[in-house]
Amino acid sequence: MASVSSILSRLRRGAVLGGLGLALMMPVPGRADAAVKATTAPGLDLARALQASQAAVGRRVGDHVLLDRQGRPVALSSFRGKPLLVSFIYTGCFQICPATTRALQEAVEALQKSVGVNQFNVVSIGFNQPADSPQALKAFAAQYGITAPNWEFLSPPAAIVPALTADFGFDFVATPAGFDHVLQVSVLDAGGRIVRQIYGEDVAAGELGEPLKMLLAGRSMSRADFTLDHLVDRIRILCTVVDPETGAYRVDYTLPIQIAGGATFFILMMAFFAHEWRSHRKAAGSRPKETG
Repeated sequence: MASVSSILSRLRRGAVLGGLGLALMMPVPGRADAAVKATTAPGLDLARALQASQAAVGRRVGDHVLLDRQGRPVALSSFRGKPLLVSFIYTGCFQICPATTRALQEAVEALQKSVGVNQFNVVSIGFNQPADSPQALKAFAAQYGITAPNWEFLSPPAAIVPALTADFGFDFVATPAGFDHVLQVSVLDAGGRIVRQIYGEDVAAGELGEPLKMLLAGRSMSRADFTLDHLVDRIRILCTVVDPETGAYRVDYTLPIQIAGGATFFILMMAFFAHEWRSHRKAAGSRPKETG
């Protein structure tokens, strides 16, 4: 995990987008050349925001109860059992939040093609209460054509917003024009623990795909999981690779083909040696014994 001081030392100033949902970006671990931007708006303590966000990594999120787009209560624990991607938005944002959501949508669609549509869930949470009501989030999702069955938009009661955002390490500050806020996608494992924070407006499939692929590949398998469909999904998950040209994930079956080819060769060689050994014993047993 990158330290706050090392992140801050590499930040470069970006334009202030007052009232539009200011983005805070930081490099993806292992990518030293990543572009980094920060808001210069007064009120948002950049060092504190980064520290809070990074401190959330490794934390198990509490079982907060929110409302879905139909106004029905949904506990965050109901998403456990699969990896979960969580982003915070506010529906009154006209630039950054919609752009981030569109980028996340493209990344999710790319990941679904490579690892399967039922392998992970996505949740967008409206933090501006009471404006981000279930109806407002429903309209937001409809406006951007997000209909994926594994993507939910949730509205928290105003009373739990401080505890909820603190759990995720999400920092925001109200301004006369809207909100300045950290722009992040939290990656949670199947047990509800935050394992990675992905920052920036333009979230790529490759950035989300690496931690997601690791979580899916390392998922424990019960006896009920050993079905043909599950086996196919597991093979597809293990064979997803990032395309260096586009940054998107694609399925590469070269590795299992090579393994299958090697295993087939090994089996054939063992069968050949076993056949030769049996033939040799049979020939030796059929020879007439010499008498003195």
